Amino acid sequence: MARTEKEKMLAGELYNAMDPRLTAERVRARKLLRSYNQSTEDELPLRESLLTELMGKVGAGTWIEPPFRCDYGEHIQLGERVFMNFDCVILDCNRVTIGDDVAFGPGVQVYAATHPLDADERIKGPELGRPVTIGSKVWIGGGAIICPGVTIGEGSTIGAGSVVTRDIPPYVFAAGNPCRVIRNLR
Repeated sequence: MARTEKEKMLAGELYNAMDPRLTAERVRARKLLRSYNQSTEDELPLRESLLTELMGKVGAGTWIEPPFRCDYGEHIQLGERVFMNFDCVILDCNRVTIGDDVAFGPGVQVYAATHPLDADERIKGPELGRPVTIGSKVWIGGGAIICPGVTIGEGSTIGAGSVVTRDIPPYVFAAGNPCRVIRNLR
């Protein structure tokens, strides 16, 4: 039996993002995001309802400042008491798992999406996705970019403007482009 494009996407294999099912799922997410991003501070029950409908999981006490953007939403798992400041983006063409007590500064971008490096393969259009995992009690400074396939260990802090291209161990301060461990926090 042939695998669907969605199954390929979530398995980290080359997939066709223009597949009708995937396109419909992105359109659904855009509609929910438009409503969420246009909601006001006094519409908290509406915001909670929209996030619950959009995301794969939303833990208690989670707060996302609009505007927020994502591809599908359903591949995002948010722990409890997650805070995302203004203008955060999650490209969730693969699973993005965020633990409890995680905070994002403004403009943080999390990319599960990637593309083939070979130019001849890339121009044919298939895409790739790699899961991203952010452990509990992580702080990610404003403007940081988390690249596909990265895991950030529990209790770590990522400096503002960092580009995280590889795994970061637990309980460290890491910063830079590319992001590297600066010091241990324990």
